[in-house]
Amino acid sequence: MTWLQGRPTPDPVGPGEESVWDYPRPPRLEPVRQRLRVVLGGAVIAETEAGFRVLETSHPPTYYLPPGALAAGVLANPRRGGICEWKGQAVLFDVRDGDRTIPAAAWAYPDPTPDFRAIADYVAVYAGPMEACFVGPDRVTPQPGTFYGGWITPGIVGPFKGGPGTMGW
Repeated sequence: MTWLQGRPTPDPVGPGEESVWDYPRPPRLEPVRQRLRVVLGGAVIAETEAGFRVLETSHPPTYYLPPGALAAGVLANPRRGGICEWKGQAVLFDVRDGDRTIPAAAWAYPDPTPDFRAIADYVAVYAGPMEACFVGPDRVTPQPGTFYGGWITPGIVGPFKGGPGTMGW
């Protein structure tokens, strides 16, 4: 599919499943009471039951963890990131695991737009470079591509934006 092609056909939705094509645009922010965990280097580097998820058309949810949920010293080298039309100016972070540093593996919005004020300073983590990320007991699959940071769990159906040929969605 080229970037000029329109919306794809959504995958069928079964009982208890959510289609990313039913998510809104502009996106919606909602609290998550399931345990969110991020594992790197054999250690849990972030864990909370007080996260948020952002739901946006064609994207698996992006999960945001409160700053206190991350282990001390895990985030490093904060710098200006991109601008989201819905959330505002992002700050990127490297994620550290002992001697290893994963560049630009997390981000936050220190001063988000009014609709996303609840996630000010909350941190999202790209699942791909991590050892594992979990929503409740479910291990996540990273959103395709390298730009977006959604977490795919069982019960979330696509197709998902992010892979080759999806820029026009």
